[in-house]
Amino acid sequence: MSNEKDTNDPPAADDTPPEDTPPEDAPSESTSRKETSREETGTEEVASNGHSSEDGVDDSDRVGDDTDDSDRVEADTDSDDEWDDPEWDDPELDDDVTIEDGVDGDGGASESSEDGVVDGPIDDGDIDELGSTVEVEGAEIAEDPDEDDLLGGLLIDDTSEIEIPDRLVDQVIGQEHARDVIIKAAKQRRHVMMIGSPGTGKSMLAKAMSELLPKEELQDVLVYHNPDDGNKPKVRTVPAGKGEQIVDAHKEEARKRNQMRSLLMWIIIAVVLGYALIIVGQILIGIIAAGVVYLVFRYLNRGSDAMIPNLLVNNGDTKSAPFRDATGAHAGALLGDVRHDPFQSGGMETPSHDRVEAGAIHKANKGVLFVDEINTLDIRSQQHLMTAIQEGEFSITGQSERSSGAMVQTEPVPTDFVMIAAGNLDAMENMHPALRSRIKGYGYEVYMEDTIEDTPEMRRQYVRFIAQEVAKDGRLPEFTAEAIEEVILEAKRRSGRKGHLTLHFRNLGGLVRVAGDIARGEDAEFTTRDHVLSAKGRSRSIEQQLADDFIERRKDYELQVSDGYVVGRVNGLAVMGEDSGIMLPVMAEVAPSQGPGEVIATGQLKEMAQESVSNVSAIIKKFSDENISEMDIHIQFVQAGQQGVDGDSASITVATAVISALENVGVDQSLAMTGSLSVRGDVLPVGGVTHKIEAAAKAGCTRVIIPQANEQDVMIEEEYEEMVEIIPVSHISEVLDIALEGEAEKDSLVDRLKSITGSALKEQGVSKPTSPSPQ
Repeated sequence: MSNEKDTNDPPAADDTPPEDTPPEDAPSESTSRKETSREETGTEEVASNGHSSEDGVDDSDRVGDDTDDSDRVEADTDSDDEWDDPEWDDPELDDDVTIEDGVDGDGGASESSEDGVVDGPIDDGDIDELGSTVEVEGAEIAEDPDEDDLLGGLLIDDTSEIEIPDRLVDQVIGQEHARDVIIKAAKQRRHVMMIGSPGTGKSMLAKAMSELLPKEELQDVLVYHNPDDGNKPKVRTVPAGKGEQIVDAHKEEARKRNQMRSLLMWIIIAVVLGYALIIVGQILIGIIAAGVVYLVFRYLNRGSDAMIPNLLVNNGDTKSAPFRDATGAHAGALLGDVRHDPFQSGGMETPSHDRVEAGAIHKANKGVLFVDEINTLDIRSQQHLMTAIQEGEFSITGQSERSSGAMVQTEPVPTDFVMIAAGNLDAMENMHPALRSRIKGYGYEVYMEDTIEDTPEMRRQYVRFIAQEVAKDGRLPEFTAEAIEEVILEAKRRSGRKGHLTLHFRNLGGLVRVAGDIARGEDAEFTTRDHVLSAKGRSRSIEQQLADDFIERRKDYELQVSDGYVVGRVNGLAVMGEDSGIMLPVMAEVAPSQGPGEVIATGQLKEMAQESVSNVSAIIKKFSDENISEMDIHIQFVQAGQQGVDGDSASITVATAVISALENVGVDQSLAMTGSLSVRGDVLPVGGVTHKIEAAAKAGCTRVIIPQANEQDVMIEEEYEEMVEIIPVSHISEVLDIALEGEAEKDSLVDRLKSITGSALKEQGVSKPTSPSPQ
């Protein structure tokens, strides 16, 4: 249903509200309790379907009768006996005001007849039909698309020919499993925890869930002054839209009372001043008396203002289930708070109920509470969040121990929300185990994929993604077919896997926006392929800019060698972040030991890099004819930087450098290499090979050794294809055969190594590095 009021309805508050005494036709105390009992047992559903089970009469037929609608609301929504006290009765509201208080299950508005009767939700399709079955619409598709067609067979000239789905869940691309889970969770109101890399669509799915939640009766929450204990304000819930009417009616009543008191005050002041001036002849005494009268009336007016309730949660204009993003929220913003009052006495204080602030958990009632990076919440907040999930209600109190608000605690406020927690893989480590248990026990856990298989259907979805980004921005020129193809090629490159597309849409969307900005700056009608190519250079990550700067500086100081043969020096390759490569030289030297021989590696090596050096030392010990127990082997990662080296992709680099130093055989400096190494000498796959190869080409190397298992993952830019020769290998003996100088010495070394180590490993999965440190 919709919460919009009929434009022909009269104002919310009557012009002549009554005093505190209830109207003559107000329900008695026994009637109120009877209505409350029916509500608690579920026998009457006035707000949800407009029918009363008591007499079978449609309540919508009573819109224009003489019965006070506000009294019915009070009877139906209150279960506390104190609300039957005339002191707590709300002013009379207009009987003709119809409040529509919900949303349809699919996030759309419901149709309503003229008399306020709900005819049923608009038919926008079954929720089961949403999600992964959505296809690109608005453009023709070739009957038998070519496998190499980057548009997946779409016959379009630009993105303006693509229709954008209205529902947010239909705009989600690539995360079929997560999308289906969200749809199921929305139907059953289950909690969800989504774990995955940033920019893969977690927040978008959370927002989509708020559109898909089943129809609920939205509520307003009011906080009232408690005359018995001012530090324990009372809480009341009413149907959405009623809260604002109640507050307005109270304000109007208080305004009229204040006007009458002000008139009486000025009359008394005039009499006092006249008496003092004319009769007594002491004007000073009259002024003092008038001041006393003024202060007394001001104090009485404050007592009248304290009777106005505080509208804590207002859903009057809400057309779908609430969505609250509490990512990084402090305790007060998440759990609610009570403002500090510097004036706590002397009649100057603010009533406690007016200082109560709703938290995200209360504003998300009947909707979705989204918390990204859930592990960043402190343990105390996670414990309170766990309580709110379990109990469905949570009292508001001051979060600061030194504030006067810490003495205030309201009655429980509803917190019936669906929790969506999100984060990276490390989020599960610092997350409260009991909170995770509640989410898992009452919902689902979903892992967000980083890549997806490259198919014609998925390419068509990517075309729609670009159209969505253009439409969402609203200022970008439409993308031509050639520009779209270049973006999809970049998506293939960023996936790091052959036959896959990246699902890091936030970063890819940044490329789309930069390309559009370039085209808009040139006043171009369309965004073309040239604009996308320019954007790829301008939208480089910080790591890529640093890597390019390192390469240029090393050239200036001749720290980068790309020709000739050098003993014990090998050009290794590493990645910084996820999309930048850098050449990292590794040097080795063998020296007599003053004690037991050991392998010493420097360059801020992290745990995985140190383990890879240990694995390499096992091969060296078995391979070398010399007694290395009497030698120290020094390994240096040149200019690794303060972040150090992580990962094992430099294993073959270290092994080649040490063997070169032991045998005093030079290594080709026009060659760069990357690859992991097993203790038997097998070359294992690594991540980021595309960016590493491009870094070697920028540095001037002409050949690059990579693991054979990574050969399918190479997707370098066209400008680098003619600059380097890519050599896939599967065994350390192949590496030495290619890298070392001299045929006779090299042949003997390779033959000896082959006789000792095992066969190469042909097939291995790729582990994609995510650390910003060189790997």
